[in-house]
Amino acid sequence: MKAAHPRYTQSGHLFFRPGDDLDRLVDLMLQTGYQEEFCLALDFDPFFLADLMAAGFLVMSAPLYPEDGEGGDSGRDLPGFLLLPKLHLVRSVLFWDDLRETKSARRMLKSYELRYNSDFGLILENCVRTHGDGWLTAPLCESIRRIREIPGCPVRPVSFGVYREGELKAGEFGIIAGRVYTSYSGYHGENSSGTVQMLLTARWLRDRGFAFWDLGMPLDYKERLGARNISPAKFVGLFRAAVAIQ
Repeated sequence: MKAAHPRYTQSGHLFFRPGDDLDRLVDLMLQTGYQEEFCLALDFDPFFLADLMAAGFLVMSAPLYPEDGEGGDSGRDLPGFLLLPKLHLVRSVLFWDDLRETKSARRMLKSYELRYNSDFGLILENCVRTHGDGWLTAPLCESIRRIREIPGCPVRPVSFGVYREGELKAGEFGIIAGRVYTSYSGYHGENSSGTVQMLLTARWLRDRGFAFWDLGMPLDYKERLGARNISPAKFVGLFRAAVAIQ
């Protein structure tokens, strides 16, 4: 039987372990009005990571203690990284009726080709190279790669890249669960290619029957695309309904 009893750290953060009933714990978070931005875990097992993603968490990570040893000698016996499952206090979501495409953006689309799930490893590496490994840590990236090798896994790490004259110009990777795609990170290598990638990705998801695009943390460029900011409770309801669609 899965454990559904919540565990809290001294800082007030929920602590997860493999085998937890994550759906039940999400329900408890919503019922109690959990106000921390993150939950905590230490296990980077890809099956556990996939379970967290299938429950609606966007999973991040961070070094557990500084590399310069500021935590003292006792820190050397601790695991090197924390897993940070995040159920955003405000979630950015794009519904297809809200998608905004300017005339200038549409004119640029014809110069690029979108490729789904091609060059996944390169796109992941480029995201880390562009943004650093502050949260896209080495063990998290390795676990994400390993999820792709699990037969019948409830989630799928995938990538979207845009190419001009056969050369990769921008890309992003994320997680598919049911009929929801959740963005994790992206990058662009030339002006406007990031905008093109997002518009072509939105069209690809819409045309293949995805319920919505989960964009995670609200940011201005996501709102310009047409994304709405919704509550955790609304997001969880929408997410569960879309994941349940076969």
